[in-house]
Amino acid sequence: MSNPPRRRRLVGICLAVYVATVALVVLSPISYSTIVHAITHWLDATLHVGGFGSGWVEFLANVVMFLPLGFLLALLFRRPWHGVMLALGLSIVVELAQIVIPSRQPSLRDILANALGAALGAFLAWLLVLRRDRRRAGSVDAASTD
Repeated sequence: MSNPPRRRRLVGICLAVYVATVALVVLSPISYSTIVHAITHWLDATLHVGGFGSGWVEFLANVVMFLPLGFLLALLFRRPWHGVMLALGLSIVVELAQIVIPSRQPSLRDILANALGAALGAFLAWLLVLRRDRRRAGSVDAASTD
């Protein structure tokens, strides 16, 4: 799939599916505290990881949830930090929207976790794809000047 317009279209489709899925999760009036507490209990009972409280489970879940957003936005914009800044803005909007949703609690910690996840995703995109593409472009330019 070396065709850039085709690749951008695929990234756009993946981004749309991702955003729709995450919107359902973060904007639904369902409280996920039961799930978070179950995971915390499982970590403690099964893996004997004491001191790993519900706050950390939720924080890591937010990091993981926004990692694909940073990855996809970095691929779409071809500039990782543009994607991270847009993800940060979206995270702020989501947290503000949760003010009016019953059983949801907005948090600055969630915004931090979301931004961290987006930054990690953007870094992975840069590391795996964008850097490789830049190297290929450089080798093509060098070959054409020979």
